[in-house]
Formats: sequence, structure tokens, C-alpha cells
Amino acid sequence: MRAVVIHAPHDLRIDTIADAPEPGPGEVRVRIAAGGICGSDLHYFHKGGFGTVRVKEPMALGHEISGVITELGSGVSHLAVGARVAVNPSRPCGACEYCARGMRNHCLDMRFLGSAMRFPHVQGGFREFMTVDASQAVPIADSLSLGEAALAEPLAVCLHAGMRAGPLLGRRVLVTGSGPIGALCAMVARYGGAAEVVVTDIADAPLAASRALGATRTVNMAAEPDGLAEYKAGKGAFDVLFEASGAAPALIGAFDVLRPGAVVVQVGLGGEMTLPVNTIVAKELQLRGAFRFDTEFELAVRLMGQGLVDPRPLITATLPFESAVEAFTLASDRSRAMKVQLSF
Repeated sequence: MRAVVIHAPHDLRIDTIADAPEPGPGEVRVRIAAGGICGSDLHYFHKGGFGTVRVKEPMALGHEISGVITELGSGVSHLAVGARVAVNPSRPCGACEYCARGMRNHCLDMRFLGSAMRFPHVQGGFREFMTVDASQAVPIADSLSLGEAALAEPLAVCLHAGMRAGPLLGRRVLVTGSGPIGALCAMVARYGGAAEVVVTDIADAPLAASRALGATRTVNMAAEPDGLAEYKAGKGAFDVLFEASGAAPALIGAFDVLRPGAVVVQVGLGGEMTLPVNTIVAKELQLRGAFRFDTEFELAVRLMGQGLVDPRPLITATLPFESAVEAFTLASDRSRAMKVQLSF
């Protein structure tokens, strides 16, 4: 079968790889239909990795995927051949200390699709077929397309960030960074009952997507460096910050508009940051990380299926997987694209 495989920075190929194995007990085989290009996929494409993580062998990319079940392993009774599913890319061990604590996103033996954190790498889902544990195949509603189902993973990331923030009802929320994760955080905040959701970025095109997903106001900080000045009065106005850019200037610049006791949820990953500890202490700010997701994946599928959230405005384009290099190039251009998906 064919797969979208990264070999080195800017060396992305359509390779022929081994067929997906026959599903064993408790497993299913899925024909992949759609896959979204994530920021981490772009890091592999442009830089061969991120931080200390680097591609050391050819690796199929992709973890935002959906498809159709084509074969069941023994013991799988809750799924059927032909079922349309979103595929959860997380496969925790279920036995380590953190799995036992209900913190499976911190599993000590996690196998996450399309990740070079382990060696051998965990191959990703940008391939024609794959065999996964049945627990990773989550049936979707008839009303959802398989392209929409592939948005379950990034939505789950943002739902987890929302859980980390705590109650959002009536809160004033700031989101810094209007990439797909920032825009989805804005949508989650509105779904959670936030009274005001302000999103910042340094480009107009991504901000338009955030408005489509529920932001009450957007600010281009490159065009309006003082666009948040009014929120500084009275020690700050925002109750919650979702920092989705991974950029230190965005995080530190937001501290002036956060009220005392505000919750800061760091979602975006970037370089190391130097934080103004005196401000954090003086304002008693609560800094919380948000890493991946756990049960929020099933919640994302359910909310989309019930029509309670609609992330479709994120999808900019869908290209055949054979045009992966073109798709990755488009996805890298923030002036033209938010979420680019591959069709298989």
C-alpha cells in the first residue's frame, strides 16, 4: 500500500510500504479516507522534527485521520465492517502509573501515531490502510463527513485545554494565536458559555476563521500593537487566557490584560520562554499546561455528531494524498490556509 512518508526536511515522498497486518484479537483494520495536516506534521516537513525530537528513519506522517472499517479481529463485537470512524491516534499502555491515575495522556509507554519521540518511530496514519486497537476506532454520526471526523483530534486538544481552564460560563476569554488550535479554542470557549472571546494574531486570514468559529472580537497585533490597551484598566479584564501561538511575546504581552487570579492555559508549543515571575506572583496568575487529550476525543466526536459544535470553517482545502507535497506547501502558508486535508 502507499503512504505519505517523511525521510528528511523537505523530503516527503509517496512510498510503497508493507500492507496493514491482519487485525488480531481486539483490533480492526481501517481504510483511511481523510487526514488533516497538523502543525507537528509541518515541523517534520520543514525541520525534520521539533525540539530534541528528530526523524531518524522514514516515518509515515499523520494523526488527524478517519476512515471505514474493512475487517474485524476476534472479540470485536461493538463495531461492524463498513462503520465510519474517527481514529484516535493515542494508544496508552493502560498499565503504567499515570494510566492507573486516569491521566492516560501522560502514559509512560504511549504510542501516538506519526511520532518520532520513540525509536523505532510510531508510524502515522497518512496511508491507505492501517490496523488499530478497536478502542481507537470511534464511530461517527451519519450526519458527519469523514473530513469533519478527521477534525476530532485537534478539537479534542482544545476540549482538553477547556477542561484545564475550568468553568468558562460568563468568563472573558483571550486567545493568543489564531491557527487551527487557537480558532478551535475560541469555539470551545463560546460553547462553554464565555461571555466574550477575543482572539489575537499577526495576520488577518487566520483571524477570519476565528470569527467564523465564534470569536466576538479579533485583533491583528501587527496592525494594531495597542489593540488590547483598553483591557489593561483595573489590573486587567480577562479571566482566562488560551495561549495557542507558542510564542513568548504573545504570552508575556497578554499578562497586562489578565485580571488578578486569571487562569493561563498554555496550549501552543514553541521554544523555551522566560516568564515575568514578579507579575505572575503579584497578580496570582494560575499557569496551567494542556497536553494532548484523553476522553475528550470521544467527546469531540459526540459534540460534532450532535451538531453542538461545527469546526467545518477550518477546512481550507482537500487534496489527494498523491499531492502531499503541494498540500504541505499550502498548509504552510498562513495567508492561504488554515486546515488542509488529504483524501485517500
